Amino acid sequence: MKQRISTSPNWAFFLIFLSIACQPEENKFYSVPDTPWEESLGNHRAVLQVEESAEAALIDIDWRRHDRDPADRRFTIIHESGDTIENIHRIAVDNERCKLAFGPLNKPGKYFFYYLPYLVQENYGFYNKGYLKPEAKPAADWEHKLDVAKLLKAKLVDFQSRTEFDSFYPMEVIALKSEKDSILNRYPQDFLIFPEDRLFPIRMLDEIPQKWIESGPSTVFKGEALKNEYYAFQLGVFAARKDLQDLKIEFSGLQKGDSEITADKLTCFNTGGIGPYGDPFVKRVDLAQGKVQPLWIGVDISKDIPAGTYTGTATIWAEDTEKQTVQLSLKIGNEVLADRGDSEAWRHSRLRWLNSTLGIDDEPTKDYQPISVLGEQTYGFTGKTLQMSESGFPRSLKVKETEILNRPISFVVETQKGAENFSAPQNVQLQKNSPEVMIGSWESISENIKIEGVGTIESDGFINYKLKLKALKDVKAKDIRLEIPFKSEVPKYMMGMDLPGTTVPQKHTAKWKGPHDSFWVGNEHAGIWCELRGGEYHGPMLNLFKPDFPESWYNENKGGFEIKSLNGEVKVQVFSGSRKLPKGEEIEFEWSMLLTPVKDINYKSQFTDRYYHNGGNPTPSYEDLESGVKIVNLHHANNYNPHINYPFVAVDSMKWFVDKMHEKNQKVKIYYTIRELTNYTSEIWALRSLGNEILGNGSGGGYPWLREHLVYGYRPQWYQWFADKSADASVVNSPGDSRWYNYYIEGLKWLIENVDIDGLYLDDVSYDRRTVKRIRKVLDNTKPGCMLDLHSNTGFSKGPATQYAEFFPYIDKLWFGESFRYDEMSPENWLVEVSGIPFGLMGDMLHRGGNRWLGMLYGMTVRHPWMTDGVICDPRPIWKIWDEFQIQDAEMIGFWEDSCPVKTSHPDVKATVYKKEGKTLISIGNFFDSQKTISLKINFEELGLNPEKVKLIAPEVQDFQTAKEWNIGKKITVDARKGWLIYLK
Repeated sequence: MKQRISTSPNWAFFLIFLSIACQPEENKFYSVPDTPWEESLGNHRAVLQVEESAEAALIDIDWRRHDRDPADRRFTIIHESGDTIENIHRIAVDNERCKLAFGPLNKPGKYFFYYLPYLVQENYGFYNKGYLKPEAKPAADWEHKLDVAKLLKAKLVDFQSRTEFDSFYPMEVIALKSEKDSILNRYPQDFLIFPEDRLFPIRMLDEIPQKWIESGPSTVFKGEALKNEYYAFQLGVFAARKDLQDLKIEFSGLQKGDSEITADKLTCFNTGGIGPYGDPFVKRVDLAQGKVQPLWIGVDISKDIPAGTYTGTATIWAEDTEKQTVQLSLKIGNEVLADRGDSEAWRHSRLRWLNSTLGIDDEPTKDYQPISVLGEQTYGFTGKTLQMSESGFPRSLKVKETEILNRPISFVVETQKGAENFSAPQNVQLQKNSPEVMIGSWESISENIKIEGVGTIESDGFINYKLKLKALKDVKAKDIRLEIPFKSEVPKYMMGMDLPGTTVPQKHTAKWKGPHDSFWVGNEHAGIWCELRGGEYHGPMLNLFKPDFPESWYNENKGGFEIKSLNGEVKVQVFSGSRKLPKGEEIEFEWSMLLTPVKDINYKSQFTDRYYHNGGNPTPSYEDLESGVKIVNLHHANNYNPHINYPFVAVDSMKWFVDKMHEKNQKVKIYYTIRELTNYTSEIWALRSLGNEILGNGSGGGYPWLREHLVYGYRPQWYQWFADKSADASVVNSPGDSRWYNYYIEGLKWLIENVDIDGLYLDDVSYDRRTVKRIRKVLDNTKPGCMLDLHSNTGFSKGPATQYAEFFPYIDKLWFGESFRYDEMSPENWLVEVSGIPFGLMGDMLHRGGNRWLGMLYGMTVRHPWMTDGVICDPRPIWKIWDEFQIQDAEMIGFWEDSCPVKTSHPDVKATVYKKEGKTLISIGNFFDSQKTISLKINFEELGLNPEKVKLIAPEVQDFQTAKEWNIGKKITVDARKGWLIYLK
């Protein structure tokens, strides 16, 4: 399949046309062959013509290379017949020039000079190979015969790239030093301006292209656009003679008679924009001497504007430089571009998405009601209530009828004299009062400390506090801590604080090793998740991104966590330890909380919305559909969604796939997230012009395409090899918030509207709940019924249920468990970290298929046809039982519930009940490493069954159990880490 590099079918044509039409007459030396050559020879070659056989021939070419260390690569020269040249004698090799002798040449004809061969890695993951080492030295007897002055000269026919995507031409063909010196001698300005069309994104930031030598700098830009188009173009600024500090640009309007495109319709993305939470910002741009800064500019053209040529100016300057004014001329045609240009990537119209505020509003998402005021200092959420104490912290937190707190939450500043006695809140202000969010601020003062507090509550039960402490005197603090006192009956389970999901210990203390920045304490009916915050990044802890240690809480590792049971309550303390606060010093403590469960469990969805997840072959068969598959996850790295986190390349193929699945009554969710970004991103050069706002910095390396084009200042990430095109080689996004979130959100809406997808499959993402909330709103408002599916690798996220808890209000399904060892986990660990049940969600198993027997205790199966470590995991036999029993109509009563009507006689053997009128399905699971024989304690009255007319019947289930029957009261043998599915009927 020929690789498409745009959503537009005309994009390949544009590239071919431009590669021909825009080459200088005297230098038509760049092309792409009809058929790519063998990948291991590298992505670039020079085509040479030799007119006669000879002992040796000379190459002397200006190859104008931008990549680094050209002399450290292997050179291979092959005749068109396939014969490889034996000897290569290097004379001069650098980025500008290559001069060498090669031979013997037994035949005249074409010779192909490959100068970037590398080791091909035919898999996925992380590219860990590289270029081949330089060739062996030539034979001594051949080299001694060389007389360079008399050698036959090989003629350069062409520089070729293996594919169009690999091409350097024209924006990565460097100018020679002599050419740069010449242009500097002709133009005395501190900086030079090179206008560029969007068709030629400026790629090099430390070199100027040969193209600019030929065109010269200019203060005139001319472009052509259509009505309703968001038109993009570039002004390249070259710091010719000095460092440029605080580069700025200012626009006039564009006018044609009485018609005008006002100045506010012109945007420079490099000098400012709108952040991911709706806040405008100005960005400082500095440019070192000899470097290039592309300024990407967008013009928002109305669909109602009269056609014609509009003119105006862009003025550019920096500190201590003279202003330069570029004359802008934009010819607008009569045609109205229906979609602003977004379906044709070459237009770069989607750059405006960087400044989008889509999904940012003050309305709750559809599953949550507006915040209500129930009384003095009492607020209602959906199924939850909060009552404030006089101190400004929660006195009461209820989930439905379950009270969580034993007494008010407190923030304690302790000195040698004891706890500081703070005044009641004063200067109280309501900063925001909307259906979704309420924000209040206050001040409290003690003898030594002033607190400026900001508290936020949200409609889904999320709570945040930011406290700025200011020392009124020199203070020696013994400790500064947060105390959360739970009613003793609530904390059955916990996770975090250096613990996996477990029962709450009598006492446990933890430090910041890990790091561990969040925890959850509660039971299946009520609980609190809490995260300690400090740095700018508030997303989950990943292998790529980790929140900084909150300096205030960490306090040079004096801080930590403690949970202990005492005097009828379970108290959680987050302490920061001793510190000195000189008079006037300020320090901020921040934490967030979320009340759980975040919603009521959708059992019907769990048992009927069955997933087909097969990355390379995403199409379910007829048999798969007959088994009840309802949702297809379209991963990346296949023909329909080839490139990671950028599903705008093969849009036509994806649309075809989605339509076919919809015809079969299947929903399709796609892999599309933020963490790394493919090198196939159409706007990658515009994004790179933003510095490290979106693309992360790094030491370079990785797959050769990255080394040859990005060259430096990036960090390689996920790699996917393709047999028929250049590999998908991603780079890491910058940690923390960026405008790429805005682009991502707009891209999601575009995909729903144009491809008709049904939601997202999220795979370890780096944004926080604010972005997930925007996603949820866009899904619900654009196409109701869309779904969000969250997957995590345990090794990445240091406990996904802890790290992603703040996402849970907006998620439909969990798929945790990559790296989990299901056969080694306790029942509590399963419940808290895998199942999602205490949070109001349910999930599927993952690593090696999980454990099909124990999984049924939590209503979980693996996804079909998931395979890990060579193990094929088939849930369809279990699904068959589900359908036979019509489990979606049953009441699920887990073993963790006190009301569960079936108990076993052994603590390591658990039973979960699926209850229906006149019929019950019992799931039994043995968590012990040896066989157990147990009896069942059955509350027949609760089940509405007559014990004298009931039998225990285990049906035949493939790869699960053989058929068996027991009379009531008979003992049941359960193998180690296995179980039974038994009808009680």
